[in-house]
Amino acid sequence: MKKIAVSLVLAASLGLAACSGAEEATTEAADATAEATTEAADAAVEGADAMATEATDAAADATAKAGEAADAAKETAAAAGDAAAKAGEAADAAKEAAK
Repeated sequence: MKKIAVSLVLAASLGLAACSGAEEATTEAADATAEATTEAADAAVEGADAMATEATDAAADATAKAGEAADAAKETAAAAGDAAAKAGEAADAAKEAAK
C-alpha cells in the first residue's frame, strides 16, 4: 500500500509540473506566434510598397513612351500631309502641261 501511495504522490507531482510547464510553453508559443505574425505583416507591407513603387515607375515609363509615340505619329502625319500637298501640286502641274 505504501508503494501505491508513493506512486500516486509522485504521479500527482509530475502532473502538476507538467501542467505548469505546459502553461509556460503555451505562453511562449503564443508570444512567438504573435511576433512571427507581426514580422510577416511587416514584410507584406514592405513588399506591397516595393511593388507599388515599381508599378508607378513602370506606368511613368509607359506614359513617356506613349507620348514619344504620339509625337512620332504627329511627325509622320505631317510628313504625309506634305507629301500629299506635293502630289497635288505635281498633279496640277501635269494638268497644265497637258493643256
